[in-house]
Amino acid sequence: MTTRRILITGSSRGLGLAMTEKMIELGHTIVGCSRKKGHIEAMAKQFGAPHRFDAVDVADEAAVGRWAKSVLADGGPPELLLNNAAVVNGNAPLWKVPVGEFSKVVDVNIKGIYNVLRHFLPAMIKRKQGVIVNFSSGWGRSTSPDVAPYCATKYAVEGLTLALAQELPTGMCAVPLNPGIINTDMLQSCFGEQADSYPTPETWARKAVPFLLNLGPKDNGKSLTAP
Repeated sequence: MTTRRILITGSSRGLGLAMTEKMIELGHTIVGCSRKKGHIEAMAKQFGAPHRFDAVDVADEAAVGRWAKSVLADGGPPELLLNNAAVVNGNAPLWKVPVGEFSKVVDVNIKGIYNVLRHFLPAMIKRKQGVIVNFSSGWGRSTSPDVAPYCATKYAVEGLTLALAQELPTGMCAVPLNPGIINTDMLQSCFGEQADSYPTPETWARKAVPFLLNLGPKDNGKSLTAP
């Protein structure tokens, strides 16, 4: 198996952490980021070089730019880029969602993906290789009440990614991925105790990580769902 340089946003918990741990177990090199400085510092200490973990808010375009410049100078562009970072609004009808909370969901879930792509894609395109996976959701293809802001952003992830796939050079790949329903903090926020009946991120990663590592140009522009 060829080892790869893999970038994961939102790598400090949930699916991001589970993917990080599984991919490192398989011998790959991880570049990760999260807003949670304490978690990131613990990951950097636990895993060490050649892996790299930085405290970065993907919604902060300038911070992402500085991070990308440093990462690219320190090993080059990723071969697999996983835009996983996301937040969900607290359950509420759309008209009761606070303005600041709505903006945060948009800033992280949409602008965050754009910021990361804007600063890492040029180097990937220069090499004419690389796979981009933007994490969507079942709520990017269907809807439920009380999570309208989240649904809106995940529908946007689908459109953004499918359009991007048409812009990439031959040999590259961009896909929106519905990871499925997993018992994360986000699902606990939406489902409450019912979330406990769904698989853990670690269980999910056992099948999802091999699936992600197998993606390539043949999959460009497809809306996919993890196994």
